[in-house]
Amino acid sequence: MSVATAGETLNIAHHLPRRARERPWQAALVEPRGRDRDGRRLYTHVTFAQLDQSVDRIAHGLRALGVGRGERTLVLVKPGIELIEVIYALFKLGAVPVFVDPGMGRKGFLRAVADAEPRTVVGIAKAHVALKLAGRKQSKDVVRWVCVGPRPLPLALCGVEELDQLKASAPAEPFPLANTRPDELAAILFTSGSTGPAKGVLYEHRMFDAQVALLREVYGLGPDDVDLPGLPIFALFSAALGATTVFPDMDASRPATVEPQRFVEAVRDHGVTYSFGSPTIWGKVARHCVEHEVSLPSLRQVFMAGCPVPTSAHADLRQVLGPQGETYTPYGATEALPIANATGRELEATFARTLRGEGTCVGRPVPGIELEVIAVEDKPLETWRQVKVLPPGEVGEVVVSGPVVTHAYHARPDATAAAKVRDGERVWHRMGDLGYLDDAGRLWFCGRKSQRVETSAGPRYTACVEAVFNQHPAVRRTALVGIGPRGDARPVLVVEAHDGVPMGAAADALTKEILALGEGVPATDGVREVLFHPSFPVDVRHNAKIRREVLAVWAAGRKAWRG
Repeated sequence: MSVATAGETLNIAHHLPRRARERPWQAALVEPRGRDRDGRRLYTHVTFAQLDQSVDRIAHGLRALGVGRGERTLVLVKPGIELIEVIYALFKLGAVPVFVDPGMGRKGFLRAVADAEPRTVVGIAKAHVALKLAGRKQSKDVVRWVCVGPRPLPLALCGVEELDQLKASAPAEPFPLANTRPDELAAILFTSGSTGPAKGVLYEHRMFDAQVALLREVYGLGPDDVDLPGLPIFALFSAALGATTVFPDMDASRPATVEPQRFVEAVRDHGVTYSFGSPTIWGKVARHCVEHEVSLPSLRQVFMAGCPVPTSAHADLRQVLGPQGETYTPYGATEALPIANATGRELEATFARTLRGEGTCVGRPVPGIELEVIAVEDKPLETWRQVKVLPPGEVGEVVVSGPVVTHAYHARPDATAAAKVRDGERVWHRMGDLGYLDDAGRLWFCGRKSQRVETSAGPRYTACVEAVFNQHPAVRRTALVGIGPRGDARPVLVVEAHDGVPMGAAADALTKEILALGEGVPATDGVREVLFHPSFPVDVRHNAKIRREVLAVWAAGRKAWRG
């Protein structure tokens, strides 16, 4: 994998004009636009040549407006062609796009925007209205407002510019790429805030470039591929790789609401070859295909990430994909991705161990990544000299270093100190996950460090415990939480059943059946209490990560069923 050094210039947007030269007429971006009289899906698309030209015009327009190199620009545009155009235009300018997930809730969203301190906002009319109404705290540093799509008169009177007008008045000539350095800030991506306040992750141009190189090297993705991104930001990488991106007809902020038949329709209409999405998306799509005997022979690679992937998702997809099809569970985080990789076929031999409470195998580190498991510490670790590296088989905290590992958070020195460890010129990122390495060099995930339950008999790990009890056919999913002080907490299993919350004798019988699965399993020792919850709170980005901290508060003081 070739990665630029700090003495060179590197702008992640350089991939786009290159693709436009190599394959000018290939479709770059495709999005659904209604249906014809016979109910067939209609699509609009731009070629790589058209995309590059449109990006240049937007970059010219934004520069004329005053947007310059290094300027933080909040991007609030719906997934689709215009989103990618705006982002690449900002990259070409050397400006810094800022991404905050609006689905995290109003309070968290506004807090993140205030932390980002953007100078420019580029977004749809609804986003501008929301920020204008929120008050000056969130937009006190904003000097430029640009509306994507129709601009209502009130916004025009408030000084909001219209992107289409900026493009129309811009010259048609190519826009010169900003000569950014490899270590120069390229973008700020806020975490989902699922386990605490959202943090702005600082991405350098070389980190994005290293991710593109890894996707090409590890997964073989390239110009002959067609992508269907369940996570819209993945379209940035597909454009850089020269692949065609088809945006799915779904609410990207609420993956759990995906309509499987529409996802399948896009795969079949365009011969989609790969797709990245949460297990929530692919679990629904795979079940739909199995139940309706639908096959997806063009789909060769399905990537599922965001939380541990149930074995059923791999099994269902194996029935749906063609003979060359494969499932993957890339391991990583906003701060570092990809870190490790495993295929569904490789994981088949590990499923039995997962069901025995030994954790979830997430594969071996990808090229260029160093991964260690260290002794658990809840305090910051300033230097590598303070770290105790654990041998294979011992559960500890997962730390990683490499070209795709970010070095800091925006304006959060406390969070940076808590998550980063300096090792000379190298930076290690503390993933916040617990796990262990086996003798074959594979990483096994045991759960989030902050969600471990410290009992008087020792720690209990969420991923290890829950996998055992999730086997019951009446259980949709479970969550281990601790009640009481750390070190003497009671481990309580919260259950979300397929058929809702059972009552009376039914709850008593189901409790006994569920707990019986843990008999003789060391990982579940001490788990003797069960609570039933109607619908687990989950993260907004993947609709898959269980918010156990919220469940723990809910569980406190409630009377549990006992086995």
